[in-house]
Amino acid sequence: MDDECCVIPVIKSPRDYQVYRISPHDTNRLAIVFDPAIANFSLTVCVEIFDVGGKTPPNRHQRAIEMFFVLKGEGMANCDGKEVPIRPGDSLLVPATGIHEIRNVGSERLYTLCIMIPNEDFAELIRSGTPAELDAEDLAVLQRAPLPQLVT
Repeated sequence: MDDECCVIPVIKSPRDYQVYRISPHDTNRLAIVFDPAIANFSLTVCVEIFDVGGKTPPNRHQRAIEMFFVLKGEGMANCDGKEVPIRPGDSLLVPATGIHEIRNVGSERLYTLCIMIPNEDFAELIRSGTPAELDAEDLAVLQRAPLPQLVT
């Protein structure tokens, strides 16, 4: 019998995610799901949460490709001057060197799953930011739980 190893998967729930705003006044938060320290591989997986009217600054990556999958909300994605609307279920793949930004154009928060390969110091940039938290609305989206009832 060949040497067999049992790989133990890493399982996390949204309550385990570390959340940051890259800059204190940013209108989006990034909740790290997996990064090179956890995955032992050069990738970053996070949930990006855009406040109403929130957006990323225009940015680009030298080697990394970045994929966004829309979980909830409505946005506009711009890559190298091409603008497209994005909605739940849509996927967006941004090639390396593509100057891109995403902005929330809806009346509620925009949630995207973001995957960057290779990491290209993305996780380190996120972690150098201002710590933030997931609130009840975020947890309801990420855990498919009902929103708490508002007392009026």
